[in-house]
Amino acid sequence: MDKSTLQQLQWLPIEAKINYSLERIREFYEKMDGNVYVAFSGGKDSTVLLHLVRTFYPNVPAVFNNTGQEYPEIRRFVAATPNVVKLHPIQRFSSVVEERGWPVISKITASALSHLQRLPYDDPREEGYLNLVAERWQFLRKAPFKISDYCCQALKKRPAAMYEKATGNKPFLGMMASDSDQRELTYLKRGGCNSFSGRNIVSWPLGIWNERDVWNYIKMFDVPYSEIYEMGFSRTGCMFCLFGIHLDCGYKAENRIQTMARTHPKLWDYYLRKTKLKEVMDFINLPTEPF
Repeated sequence: MDKSTLQQLQWLPIEAKINYSLERIREFYEKMDGNVYVAFSGGKDSTVLLHLVRTFYPNVPAVFNNTGQEYPEIRRFVAATPNVVKLHPIQRFSSVVEERGWPVISKITASALSHLQRLPYDDPREEGYLNLVAERWQFLRKAPFKISDYCCQALKKRPAAMYEKATGNKPFLGMMASDSDQRELTYLKRGGCNSFSGRNIVSWPLGIWNERDVWNYIKMFDVPYSEIYEMGFSRTGCMFCLFGIHLDCGYKAENRIQTMARTHPKLWDYYLRKTKLKEVMDFINLPTEPF
């Protein structure tokens, strides 16, 4: 799929996008002989995806990665959802960030910085990794703490892979090309919503949607969603994941760690005292205290 085709699909009205997505769901379900599942995080995107999939196939399981890093409101919402399979991480978040490093800025940046932190200066591989890190973040190579993108592997990807191997089921994912430049590139390379090639068998039925479409669908069909969105949060991933946190102040006056200080003060206080969270935030020059 080329970018102009994707843009044309993204400009469709919500009713047309719903029909498009339902057709992709049917196509993937039939191709997989019903051996499918919905990757369900409890966030609004996967909630809409689950509603769409179960419109046709009410018995498809929802699979939730119980990483230990979900907001309490998300856990309660997931607990109230029928037919949910819970997976568990291969390692706790606190030990991952201590042993492998903190997830900061973005997955690509964190991965490159992880390699750079382990390389001696003037190593011939240095330039290649530096090219993956924006100039403004290259100072993080000298951070007094480890940086890594391994967290997602330990908490989500490995447990999901183990589930797929045990069951033979393949996933519906609530990702959208509009989420980021990297996801748009991935969507285009895969050729659209459904991929059946090799080990990359996966469906993105919401691939052509955007955030406004998700909220419109919720309103149109009165879909229940987690109360976390009414508390000032716009993302509901792992509570102390710092991917994209530098962008938070672009759409609100405080970052998610500051918001958590107001909404979940005990959790906020515990992680500031027991981990290097404050040291990481201070080094990136981002506040942790609420206004």
